[in-house]
Amino acid sequence: MPLVTLTVRDSTPAATRRLLLDAVHGALVAVGVPPTDRFQRVIALGADEFIVDPAYPDAARPRGDGFALVEVLWSVGRSVKIKRQLLQHLVASLTEAGFDAEQLMLVFKETTWENWSFAGGRLFHV
Repeated sequence: MPLVTLTVRDSTPAATRRLLLDAVHGALVAVGVPPTDRFQRVIALGADEFIVDPAYPDAARPRGDGFALVEVLWSVGRSVKIKRQLLQHLVASLTEAGFDAEQLMLVFKETTWENWSFAGGRLFHV
């Protein structure tokens, strides 16, 4: 179960937030996550609370107010190949929708299965 956290500036329109969330979910599904496995949250911060370098380490264009940080927390075991496929799908989807993928940073965070309790206090796969 991936848990997706999207961090954006508080001025980011709701439609853009939803576009980003839908694109991330579509990319996850494209690499094998079940379509109903959707757990996402948005953190919207003011400009003084969400500070990013405009270029580090290799941005093709400066980051601006439309910058979005996506964190995907999921279970260990996905290969670099799968992660690249997810990124390719995500960038293609966002580009098609008119979002500049240079304004997106994605971080994968991995955890073992015994760290998940989906409901009722039951550990998953332990």
